[in-house]
Amino acid sequence: MSSFRSAIVTGGRSGIGAAIVSALERDGVFVRSLDIADGFDVADPQAWEAIDRVELACLNAGVVTGERLVARVSDEQYRRIVGVNLDGVVFGVRRLARVMNEGSIVVTASLAGLTAMENDPLYALTKHALVGFVRSAAPQLAERGIRLNMVNPGIVDTPLLGDVGRGTLLEAGFPLLQPEDVAAAVLLAADDDEVGQAWVVQPGREPLKFRFPGVPGPRVEGTEGMVPKL
Repeated sequence: MSSFRSAIVTGGRSGIGAAIVSALERDGVFVRSLDIADGFDVADPQAWEAIDRVELACLNAGVVTGERLVARVSDEQYRRIVGVNLDGVVFGVRRLARVMNEGSIVVTASLAGLTAMENDPLYALTKHALVGFVRSAAPQLAERGIRLNMVNPGIVDTPLLGDVGRGTLLEAGFPLLQPEDVAAAVLLAADDDEVGQAWVVQPGREPLKFRFPGVPGPRVEGTEGMVPKL
């Protein structure tokens, strides 16, 4: 039985979102799906003003451009992917930070936020941005009792792949995650006591936390190990 009584899931009508909704409902959680199919646009800041406090928020909505060549990306493709993948999370976290006193927020990022993704550089752009945002915002939300974490799945068998992409991967024998695999990782991340964590999900593996490498610090005498307080 889940420790959460109420939840919202963006992009909850298909793919990973639908799997999250089903998993939560099986645990007796009252879930509200926020999906463009129902008229909820995550990229619209005004839409978020109607969202009240919940115990769990799964910010999952996402799109791809389907374009490998940056030179061919249209303004519309760029604005749409930034609006859904990035604005949809920032606006959601902002609203929830205003109305939640405690609880958990889990962002669906991607393995593309931790590595390169040459077949859709703008998708990688948005997911890298989410990784930086979650890690940076998590400590301040934790001060208010809100746990902010993310899941970073590999390639998932969802409609975002498209028939051609899915067929190519299956023909090559590449293992695909199922939406239920990611939903299970979301529930793990939701219960995590740590914050700012990236839960990597890959076929054949249990979900695990990604260990971010350290970055080189200054080599000026007397400042070794110093972290700037910005």
